[in-house]
Amino acid sequence: MKIISHRGNLEGPDLLKENHPDQIKKVLDLGFDVEIDVWEKEHKFLLGHDSPVYEVLIWESLFEKRIWVHCKNLKILDFLIRYNYYSDGNFFWHQEDDFTLTNKNYIWTYPGKELTHNSILVLPEQVNIEPKDMKDKNIYGVCTDYPIKWKEYYE
Repeated sequence: MKIISHRGNLEGPDLLKENHPDQIKKVLDLGFDVEIDVWEKEHKFLLGHDSPVYEVLIWESLFEKRIWVHCKNLKILDFLIRYNYYSDGNFFWHQEDDFTLTNKNYIWTYPGKELTHNSILVLPEQVNIEPKDMKDKNIYGVCTDYPIKWKEYYE
């Protein structure tokens, strides 16, 4: 099962570290995939959930295979669509949709909604789903604030 760190969190939500470039690097160095929130503003790429905060200095890093870009505005979505043929990375747009399709045809699935073999269950902790609850489920992955706990269970 693919385990994706939500905004760079490792052992629960941490508002001071979420989407911070140093935290994202740490998560990648630990071997996890990571979901990040990306904005395009004035021809710059910025990380941040509710607003653009941290500038991404090397935009090619958005195409890294283990990064899942949550496009936060139309400009970044349009950019990634136009340059997707260069990309190994994953990206998508959603707000509170039950499901959204990523550029690689994975189903980004809101907590508590129906799952398929191609689903990524987002924030299972919001609906009290534990790693053991998914052991026999055939899904592609999980995006969680607790990736260390999920990894320990599945190793």
